[in-house]
Amino acid sequence: MSHTSDMAQPSILAKINPDEVIGTWVSEGQDSKMEIYKSGNTYCDRLLAGWGNKLYEKDGKTLKKDTKNPDNKLRNRPLLNMEFITDLRYEGGEYTGCNLYVAQLGRTVSCKMKFNQRTLVMRAYVGFPLLGMIKKWTRVI
Repeated sequence: MSHTSDMAQPSILAKINPDEVIGTWVSEGQDSKMEIYKSGNTYCDRLLAGWGNKLYEKDGKTLKKDTKNPDNKLRNRPLLNMEFITDLRYEGGEYTGCNLYVAQLGRTVSCKMKFNQRTLVMRAYVGFPLLGMIKKWTRVI
C-alpha cells in the first residue's frame, strides 16, 4: 500500500488521450497482470496472471473459481481472464466511475485511476476515496 499523497500529486499526463490506458499492466508488487481495453464508451480489464499468485488450487493445475460471488450462477467461472474492472470513464484528467470486483470478498467497490508520470495509480474504496487502498501499475505492452 502506498501513501495517500500518490493520488494527490499533479499528473504530468493530465491531458492525455483517454485511450492511453489501453494495454497490458503489471502491478507494482509484480503479483498481478491485467489488460485494459475499451468497451463502448468505457474501459474494462481482465486478469491475465497473478491475483497475488493465487490463481490455482493446491494441485497447481486447477484454476480457482469466483466462489464468493453473490450470484450463484457466477461461482464456477475461473478468476483467470475474468473482468474485475468495469465502467471506467475518463473525466477531467482521471479515470472515474469505475466498479472494481474484489473476488476475495465477493464484493464490488468503487475505484478511480490516474496517471502519475508513467505509472497508473488506482485507488479502490468504499464511500470516500481518501480512505481507500492504492495499487500502482506499470505498462508492459
